Amino acid sequence: MLDPKNIVIATRGSALALAQANTIFDQCRKAFPKLKFEIKIIKTTGDKLQTQRLKSNQSLPKGLFTKELEVALVKQKADLAVHSLKDLPTELPSGLTLGAVTKREDPREIIAYRDQNYLKNLNLLKKIENEGPNNHSFKGFPSGLAIKDFPDKLTVATSSPRRKAQLLRLKPQWNIVEIRGNVPTRLEKLAINCQIDAIILAHAGLRRLNFEINKNNELQGDAVPDGINATIIETDDMLPCVGQGAIGIEIRENDERIARLCQRLNHFNTQVCTEAERAFLSAMGGGCQTPVAAHAVIQNDTIHMPGVSFGDGTSFSESKVKGILTKALELGKELAEKVKDGL
Repeated sequence: MLDPKNIVIATRGSALALAQANTIFDQCRKAFPKLKFEIKIIKTTGDKLQTQRLKSNQSLPKGLFTKELEVALVKQKADLAVHSLKDLPTELPSGLTLGAVTKREDPREIIAYRDQNYLKNLNLLKKIENEGPNNHSFKGFPSGLAIKDFPDKLTVATSSPRRKAQLLRLKPQWNIVEIRGNVPTRLEKLAINCQIDAIILAHAGLRRLNFEINKNNELQGDAVPDGINATIIETDDMLPCVGQGAIGIEIRENDERIARLCQRLNHFNTQVCTEAERAFLSAMGGGCQTPVAAHAVIQNDTIHMPGVSFGDGTSFSESKVKGILTKALELGKELAEKVKDGL
């Protein structure tokens, strides 16, 4: 029987982090209606740095978005820390463990772009071509265009080295530029900046913020500018980040009370798949600054996992493995060895 005292859920203060924390809060309340839960917002070093102009195009290390939450756990100022699993380092601090992994949201990426018909209907194309700075013009594209069908001359914005490497493999002629800010900010930049033709975002993040792609490929939501479309990128064209779409719940290692709670929140298939992916990432020695990707799925009680690495940016290697559910860690390490052999 769990102690009825307040259980504190620690999270970052971004809109996406709060949406994830509220998801966990609701699940906890439903599973344990007699217990009291509260959400505690903690500003991390990564959050602070994101508000400043970075001097390089490097992504911030994963640990910068988790450190302060982990300190709160160690000092017993929080009982659970809610993370986007992709942000959580594979090596956790001593005394902390991954208590649960919730059911995965869609791990695929999307490409967002301006709708061609929307621009034509507003009679903007000719006007903006005449007024745009540096001879740039707003480009619009047909609704539902697959990523391979976009033109070769395109400027695409992303903050991820992994996405950049895979985009240039798919479309070597594309100009890939850096973009910062939360999801609404990036969408606004796409809407008003004629020097950006498209942006890449995680579908899971959009869905958790209540943005949806309708049957006409229009991106809809309270903070979505008019005339923005989106197409889902299949994993055959772009593998997601390790752990993408999953929420990880970090707890103290010897806290049996919270461990029992986490058993009710854990999604077994997602746990197994992300365990394999994180074992691959750990064996590759990489993080979010390294162009590495893997995506495990379970089919007929068998894990299937492709993986890719772009090494130092000048090389490329991919491979795939499959095996039984109880061998997730071993499969991750096996995939890493295969990928390393190809670099």
